[in-house]
Amino acid sequence: MTIGDHLHELYGLPAFTFPGPDAKTELPEAGAVAWRITSDVYDADEEWEAAFARFCSAVDTTGVRALIVGAWQEAYDTDASSVIEALLAARDRLPALRSLFLGDIVMEECEISWINQTDVSGLLEGFPALEEFGVRGGSGLGFTAVSHKSLRKLEVETGGMPAEVVRGVAASELPALEHLDLWLGTPDYGGDSEAADLEPILSGTRLPSLRHLALRNSEMQDEVAAAVASAPVVARLEVLDLSMGVLSDEGAAALLAGQPLTHLKTLDLHHNYLSEPLKERIRDTLEPAGVVVDLDRDDADEDEDDDGTVYRYVAVGE
Repeated sequence: MTIGDHLHELYGLPAFTFPGPDAKTELPEAGAVAWRITSDVYDADEEWEAAFARFCSAVDTTGVRALIVGAWQEAYDTDASSVIEALLAARDRLPALRSLFLGDIVMEECEISWINQTDVSGLLEGFPALEEFGVRGGSGLGFTAVSHKSLRKLEVETGGMPAEVVRGVAASELPALEHLDLWLGTPDYGGDSEAADLEPILSGTRLPSLRHLALRNSEMQDEVAAAVASAPVVARLEVLDLSMGVLSDEGAAALLAGQPLTHLKTLDLHHNYLSEPLKERIRDTLEPAGVVVDLDRDDADEDEDDDGTVYRYVAVGE
């Protein structure tokens, strides 16, 4: 699986791409859409910062509720520092901003693991009223532990998440957070965390409001599943998502052998490497209790060398 489509909505609002300098498009009301500001990765006629400056001049930014940062020039070689600086410089002009996604960049523009990021925690510090924050791209990504009282949803999408980012998120004080989604990825693209790094998240101490936990797209999905099996945070969850990784019978069996999961509304394990007997055990255990279980294999595939070595793949890597 690759990321081929831009975001269609954010904060419950339809995405609208702010037009180029020569377009005659009629603009919607400031608070009616999620505004996507974008440039071209290759041979940009207008840099992202210039497009954002035009946006701030053309739109009543005091009414803007959601912003989508699309591609910036040479994202494969240039990090998002100047984009973040421009956003922070305009924060007083964006008092209603509640949702921000940094890096809505699709495969044709730049593969996820080639997107250059930087430490993004300054955006949370600069926008204390944000309720949703998302970021895509793991190369150079940083996340320093923060304290944020308003954030309800945090998504970090990578093909390989640095351990420092996992630890930064885990050490953050996020009392209002209801939805956490981490794409842990693979060591091939910088994903060097271990299941132990997730312990502060799984304890739930700093996340008293958490209801939706996604720890997915991981090469260590079995270890994550085993850790989740006894995690205190699970008792308060409505949705548990361990999808998109290389989950095998070993991890799924550990999950079933742990605490009951019958209180969940949804258990998402799609893109997996489970045997049919194990899938049946999961269905027989959870579906009678009303849990919606997603066990679709999707495009999960494996290769085998001549020596019998089997290679399994996360859903989103490069």
